[in-house]
Amino acid sequence: MAEIGHAPRPRNAGIDLLRGLAIVFVLLNHLGLPMRLPLKATALADVLPVRLLQALNYNGYEAVFVFFVISGFLITGNALERWGSLARIDVKAFYARRFARIVPCLVALLAVLAVLHRLGVADYTIHRPGQSLRGALLAALGLHLNWYEGHTGYLPGNWDVLWSLSIEEAFYLGFPLACLLVRRTWVLVPLLLTLALSLPWTRAALDGNEIWQEKAYLPGMAAIATGVLGALWSARLASIPPRAARLLRWGGALGLLGATLGGHWLWPLLHEGVMLLLTGSTLVLLLAFRGAPPRVPRGLRWLCSWGRLSYEIYLSHMFVVFVLLRLFRGSGADARSGYLWYLPAFVACWGLGALIARCWSTPCDRWLRDRWLRRVPKSVEAISPAG
Repeated sequence: MAEIGHAPRPRNAGIDLLRGLAIVFVLLNHLGLPMRLPLKATALADVLPVRLLQALNYNGYEAVFVFFVISGFLITGNALERWGSLARIDVKAFYARRFARIVPCLVALLAVLAVLHRLGVADYTIHRPGQSLRGALLAALGLHLNWYEGHTGYLPGNWDVLWSLSIEEAFYLGFPLACLLVRRTWVLVPLLLTLALSLPWTRAALDGNEIWQEKAYLPGMAAIATGVLGALWSARLASIPPRAARLLRWGGALGLLGATLGGHWLWPLLHEGVMLLLTGSTLVLLLAFRGAPPRVPRGLRWLCSWGRLSYEIYLSHMFVVFVLLRLFRGSGADARSGYLWYLPAFVACWGLGALIARCWSTPCDRWLRDRWLRRVPKSVEAISPAG
């Protein structure tokens, strides 16, 4: 089925900003884990509240759920623009776009990790009982690395980040087929709403297995479903008045701030409901940005660049983290100076992501799309780093 012709939609600075903030939280988390460079052990603890520093370091998981919501919102919105309705999705074209964006970087990463494992390089060697290189490769390519870790334990850091990709791409394998099967939006929406609202209960039901509770399919898919619902709603809105957009931005920002930096106070009150606050607030911001993209201050534009490169940075940042930690320990530097190593890490992560995008992922994406979608009008497509 041919796509509906339309002018390419320019990138949305607000959505790029939100993705940039999310990938920053992921990097803060992987730098600040215990036995690495936690901010609370640095001199910053002398001038900033320890709870704030802990919140900065320990919201990487929540940031991935922000990516899930963004992914559902953007991919569904793009599908609606291309085909007019979800019931008219061209499955072949949908899968081709997902493959072109996701697989080149994934295959390159797995090839590098396999070589490093075979060479016995520290931080990259798979050594837990029940784990093997073959098992990890099959899990990553078969979109069940999250399940593999839930049964065998954590994999090395560069492998571990792929858990979110397993959830996201498993969702998108079934998504277009479900749309074609259901066909009626009024039937699809209640199903998506049920899945989206199930997030607190699906997480709570998995209590007892920390890895599986964090990385199970249903909680992540609930966040993606939230984004899908938002895109369906957004498509029906003619426009959002500027005042309403401002109110949505403030409400979404406060909710997101509470679910991340204020989690210490909200969790005893809402428990797993904090995750629903997180996904709901992300959706509110997306609706506000889609209706009226904000003017990003000059001092925050670097975050938009991070958002544009979020997938490449997400897959590659652990290489930088491990090298930096080796340098830090080898230098004999005091833990109190650890915060000084964050800025070089951020610059190196962005630089590596930009290099990968320029030399590999973008050329591969274009080549594959030109080959498979030669007769289809091109349009801008924004994909989250979790997929």
